[in-house]
Amino acid sequence: MARATVTVPAGVPTRHPTHPGRFLDRHYLRPMALSQTRAAQLLGVSRRRVNELTQGHRAMSADTAIRCAVAFGVRADFWLALQANWDSFHAWRALRHGTDVAAIAPHHPALPS
Repeated sequence: MARATVTVPAGVPTRHPTHPGRFLDRHYLRPMALSQTRAAQLLGVSRRRVNELTQGHRAMSADTAIRCAVAFGVRADFWLALQANWDSFHAWRALRHGTDVAAIAPHHPALPS
């Protein structure tokens, strides 16, 4: 039996987003020639935390986002938006492959015309 086609919900990226840690590595650490050790010192966190983040094995927490905002001059909500995109994309993918999403009935009032 074929599954019904379900459109991606609003706010969920349709393409694989960049992990915020990989973005940090590619757009800040490498261009600034910062080692993970030096970045950890600047951020006031452990080197392991920076490594796990840049490898995509750790989420960008609010704490780390604020530290990046202070250290690199990029708003904390930017880093958190990258993480939210990453999380929602992967949550949608897991839900879509593990559940009959078409069976989830929308329950919201119709918009007035």
